[in-house]
Amino acid sequence: MPEAQISITGNTVIDALFVTGEKNQDDRFMDQDLMRLFDKFSDKKIVGVTSHRRENFGDGLTNIAAALCQIAERDDVALIFPVHLNPNVRTIMNDALGGLNSVAMIEPLDYPNFVALLDGCTLMLTDSGGVQEEAPAPGKPVLVMRDTTERPEGIAAGTAKLVGTDKDLIVQETCKLVDNTEYYESMAKAHNPFGDGKASERIADIIEQSLVS
Repeated sequence: MPEAQISITGNTVIDALFVTGEKNQDDRFMDQDLMRLFDKFSDKKIVGVTSHRRENFGDGLTNIAAALCQIAERDDVALIFPVHLNPNVRTIMNDALGGLNSVAMIEPLDYPNFVALLDGCTLMLTDSGGVQEEAPAPGKPVLVMRDTTERPEGIAAGTAKLVGTDKDLIVQETCKLVDNTEYYESMAKAHNPFGDGKASERIADIIEQSLVS
């Protein structure tokens, strides 16, 4: 396709995230257990966690779990972790994290409540592709627990950083974001290359213009 016929609009998922966040202001439909966790951890910085990639099964997840345990030792941090249903994930995480007071392992969240977690957390630890696009929209730094990513734009923009499944590096970078305000702001305020919430408007305008011409 000729370059002149290509338009960059951003990802409509960011539009959906902002719309969902606005609707979440009416908390009647929010998961009350999640709301209670926000209250419970109101004096701590919340680290949101998702982990489910198949390439991390085994040693990778074991290393991630060990890193989370070490992070949870901090008095000023709490982790909220919607745990994937796959037993390869649950077995390792339950064995490592079960019973820790500052780690809340909860059931997977629907989209409105996941957006609420993004809004309420300080940063995200994830191996998810989608979270790499979504978390920067409300200004939340992303530490990507994978060795590679199919979303290099986030790494280049500074909204995300690859930490792999190296326990020490996961802990080091998480603590640096918690402790170093300047470092945190450099990621939190970086431009999200995946969208600004206006992709749908741009798409509609482009279609309308093409019909007129």
